Amino acid sequence: MAFIDPAEVTTLRSKISADKSQLGKIYVAKSSKFQTRNVDHSLVEGLLAEGWEEFGTPLKTKTRLRKIKKHNVQFEDDIWCQLYRLGYRRLSVDETFCLPFGQNDADKKQIDIVAIDDDSVLLVECKSSDVSAKAPSYKTEFDALRLRLDGFRKAVDQTFGAGRRIKYIFATRNLRLARDSADVARLVEAGGFYYNDNTFEYVDSLLKSYRDAAHYQFMGMVMKGQAINKSKIEVPAIEGTMGDKTYYMFSLEPETLLKIGFVLHRTRANEAEMPTYQRLLVPSRLKGITKFIDGGGYFPNSAILNFNEREAKLDFQPHARSKDSESRTGVLKIPNAFAIAYIIDGQHRIYGYANSKFKASNTIPVVAFKNLDPGDQLELFMQINENQKAVSPTLRITLEEDLYWNSSRLDSRLKALRSSVIRGLGGDPSGPLYNKISLGEDKAVLQAKPFADALLRCKLLPEARGNKFVDGTTAASVYDAGNVDHADEMVKARNRAISLINASYELAEESFKGHQDAFHTYILSNRGSFAFVSLIGDLHAFEAAQRTVSIKSSADERIATLDKYLTVLFKALQSISPEDAEALTGKLGSGAETTWLRIMQSYVNAKFADYNPPELRDWRERQDKALQTEGRELGTQIERHMKHFIIDQLKALFGENWDIEIGSIQRDCESRAKEQIEKNYKEGLGRQEIHWTEQFFIKDYKAIIEKYWAKRPDGAPDAETFEQHFSINVGHGSSSKAEKIKWISLFNTLRNNWAHEGTKEKGLNRNDVDLLAKIHDRLGLNRS
Repeated sequence: MAFIDPAEVTTLRSKISADKSQLGKIYVAKSSKFQTRNVDHSLVEGLLAEGWEEFGTPLKTKTRLRKIKKHNVQFEDDIWCQLYRLGYRRLSVDETFCLPFGQNDADKKQIDIVAIDDDSVLLVECKSSDVSAKAPSYKTEFDALRLRLDGFRKAVDQTFGAGRRIKYIFATRNLRLARDSADVARLVEAGGFYYNDNTFEYVDSLLKSYRDAAHYQFMGMVMKGQAINKSKIEVPAIEGTMGDKTYYMFSLEPETLLKIGFVLHRTRANEAEMPTYQRLLVPSRLKGITKFIDGGGYFPNSAILNFNEREAKLDFQPHARSKDSESRTGVLKIPNAFAIAYIIDGQHRIYGYANSKFKASNTIPVVAFKNLDPGDQLELFMQINENQKAVSPTLRITLEEDLYWNSSRLDSRLKALRSSVIRGLGGDPSGPLYNKISLGEDKAVLQAKPFADALLRCKLLPEARGNKFVDGTTAASVYDAGNVDHADEMVKARNRAISLINASYELAEESFKGHQDAFHTYILSNRGSFAFVSLIGDLHAFEAAQRTVSIKSSADERIATLDKYLTVLFKALQSISPEDAEALTGKLGSGAETTWLRIMQSYVNAKFADYNPPELRDWRERQDKALQTEGRELGTQIERHMKHFIIDQLKALFGENWDIEIGSIQRDCESRAKEQIEKNYKEGLGRQEIHWTEQFFIKDYKAIIEKYWAKRPDGAPDAETFEQHFSINVGHGSSSKAEKIKWISLFNTLRNNWAHEGTKEKGLNRNDVDLLAKIHDRLGLNRS
């Protein structure tokens, strides 16, 4: 039976708008401090007496009037606009929205503002005063709220669809009502939220600093502690202790951290959370971080959180402790609720993902403490930030020369050498890249990072770990490893690298004289520069292996050996095919720079077959559709066989109770099946039933095989065991269970690669397919 009459539902829906055009116009009107009207000229005199005033140019038959809004109207409009800016795009547009809380006609309450999104429904009641005043008693209203909220929830579910969280917000302006007052205690106990002047100002500052990302901190504030869903977040974790403090190390998707995390900003709105210590983010920096992430960037350091177990009870299920460490691994179960973890360090990283396309697919490393008191949180924050000043990646790269040039460590000196080369390329007035590379805080058309990345891998400069060169990286470089005068060799290597790169860019400038668009797109761009400098180093290493250049070669001799290759490259880029142009300019995200380099390498290889580096061969194999099809077919047969053999073996071992025996895995599979059914339905594929046995993961097979490794069915001493069937030596040995089933983990990795058909860098190479063939044959399968 419906909670409210269907006609009432229709009426309520008509007072909510999701029309973006209409909402935009309403936002403009509500943002103004004036009410406006266009009236007949004959009515103007009477309205002027009521406080209206003329403004603007009179119309032919109408006069434009305006009047300062009353404080209560202005306050409701300000809250409405704030919710609009927070991203709500279903909002009340009628002042007579009366929401039923019972089935009697009198059981209705006028709601000033209703805001709806995919996850929540906010019911906002506004109270204001023209001047600062003591608030009246709201005892009666808040005592009744607890019972009303249950009715509101039923009415909202019927009207707008079930599943959203409902929050009643009591908003005040210029009304003095202490957060520790009895009235606010009643409001909170009933499930409401108090939204006072401090809260309004704080949310306004969030919108200025966090922009679209403000929604997460706002939801954490309003919904604090409220469950997002009943299922706990389960992550593999390491538990350890420092002093008497327990902490966990794990990784979590930014989308989840944004919801469960909360930043203790230094603001009066968080006065109940004292001590607060965080600064609001700088908007431009947040935008820059998002751009950095979407461009393939990442932050290797951990975010630091604190879980207060009075609000969020953590459940750590440990594995057996290693004899070599006091720490232990296990599964950490975290309540899936808003704002249960204070973000001590890492808010820039976490909120940088708020508008990133990777917020649901990347993971952020986390160190999470348990039960740090507020003073400990503040002390930890101070320790982390006391001697830190955030610097841009460009500034960090260009500072490395000064920081590490005279370091006692070889790897640090080489870092300084890379920095010095970049500064030399962008700072040499006679060079083709002068003022074209961003250095320090100075902006330019090219960033420093592509050059830094290219110099790290392009073989012009050697690699080192600690005080030792990495084997095989010195022979083709322009750094003389035999020169024991480090200061002297740093300068010489710097000059050799700069001379070669500058000469290559000068050659490009000359070659592209009549093709400036191609030059700026494929050479003088960030991705183009990464690929071009990487190719220069790779070609130089190729020639060094032919002994046509050495450490003693002059700059002219070096560029002379590369001229023929680069000329071929430039001609190819000037007449690039539409397919290759799309492959370059249409490629986004991680892997784009590598694609640019491989295509440039392939142009050179097409003319000079001897130049065919292993990484190019590997890349081409991963583009080979026939090879991918072969590998995918082998893998599909292996996976199908694993499923059938394992289920048949379980039935032989446990009869009709086989599924109960693997109950936890079955539950996970059933959950995945339901999610897939829902996904298919929402994508317009209709309801398609999916049996839970279609949702096994490879890790599930591995867990079953390990658990019943040597078990045979009762009365069948000659029956084949999992150990006998699935033991395969893939080059990792065969003396232990772990070695015998190492292939399953490798297989899972390969499966992920062939499953990502749109990401060719993650396809299969010839060695991968050969491994699949070996596994396929060892399992006794016939080639189809």
